[in-house]
Amino acid sequence: MKSLKKIAKFSALTVGILTLAACTNEEPTVTETKELTISVGTDYIDYINEVKSAFESEHDVTVKVVEKDAFEQMDALPLDGPSDLGPDVTMSPFDRVGQGGAQGYLAQISLPDDGRFTETDEQQVSFDGKTYGQPAMVESLVLYYNRDLISEAPTTFEELEELAKDDQYKDGDYNVGFLAKWTDLYFSYGLIAGNGGYVFGEDGSNPQDIGLDNEGAIEGITYATEWYQNVWPAGMLDVTANSNLILDYFTSGKTAAIISGPWDANNFKEAGLNYGVAKIPTLPNGNDYESFSGGKAWVVSNFSKNKELSEQFVTYLTNKENQLKLYEMRSDIPVNVEAQAEIAKSDDELTKAVIEQYAVSHPMPNIPEMAEVWAGAQNMFFDAGSGNMTPEESAQNAVQTIKESIEQKH
Repeated sequence: MKSLKKIAKFSALTVGILTLAACTNEEPTVTETKELTISVGTDYIDYINEVKSAFESEHDVTVKVVEKDAFEQMDALPLDGPSDLGPDVTMSPFDRVGQGGAQGYLAQISLPDDGRFTETDEQQVSFDGKTYGQPAMVESLVLYYNRDLISEAPTTFEELEELAKDDQYKDGDYNVGFLAKWTDLYFSYGLIAGNGGYVFGEDGSNPQDIGLDNEGAIEGITYATEWYQNVWPAGMLDVTANSNLILDYFTSGKTAAIISGPWDANNFKEAGLNYGVAKIPTLPNGNDYESFSGGKAWVVSNFSKNKELSEQFVTYLTNKENQLKLYEMRSDIPVNVEAQAEIAKSDDELTKAVIEQYAVSHPMPNIPEMAEVWAGAQNMFFDAGSGNMTPEESAQNAVQTIKESIEQKH
């Protein structure tokens, strides 16, 4: 009997609670967890996973990391974004940022007003007066040299020319003491810019003003032509195979110095090469070898539903602490001014060389028309070096091709 009374009391209490809930018309509270999706290449996954926790705690958000190559992600974003398949944040090469902003798939974001970026850094992620990313890391070409062949890094091109006269580096009728992949504009631009040439006028923003065939540019092409025709083996003109040729000569101890990038350092370590790294020597006219400055930026998808939070995460990634962590984990040269100043004190030659070369380099134009430059200038140094055209003709032909492509596609 007591059990039945207890059941009756419990039932009455339950009915009362349900009635009260119905009268107040309240629904149970559901807590929704915020989520940001960050897309990075395989080599950046560990880094994001390492640094994301503090941001997650501070902003009550879950940072989900997905793996996709930066170039592939940038190609896919215009289609994936509208379908809610794209990430909130990803990484973009500097020269793709302007294109993404112009075509509407990268969101306009602001840069922190704390001096962490230089004017050059800001230019890398700006287009038409607007900012579409925050710089993440920088890179530049450098000079590698074999310490077993030369004790110190050459500081002038006159010294490199002396290597080309040394019989120690003869390969048949040719000389391989110094090598550079000048058939590729990315590698040869230092010759052009150091002599007064340029890609686009107005700091790379005016595609109507192309300076690849002015007097300075022709002087740079002429200088390279002398190496191709009077010094180097014919294989150096092979635009597809010359990269491997240069690496083979250098790693086998036949070449004293080459121009290449940070990406080759591990190859030289694995080859057991006793190498050094330095800023690229000054040109015969005394000017710096003003190569392209490269790097990557953190960018926000314009299709993100969490743009404000995404921008905050990007700003978090570019603070001093996380930029130093990027260098510690990946040896990427940070953009953050304070972080860069700190690592510049290290004994790492590659780090110092990249920082010094980046300081005299030109920001690569990031407007959409830059895509036509790579294709149009592809044969410029080959045409001159092979003798198919004079340096002046090769430059004029390249510029004409670039202009026609820009008119057709833009």
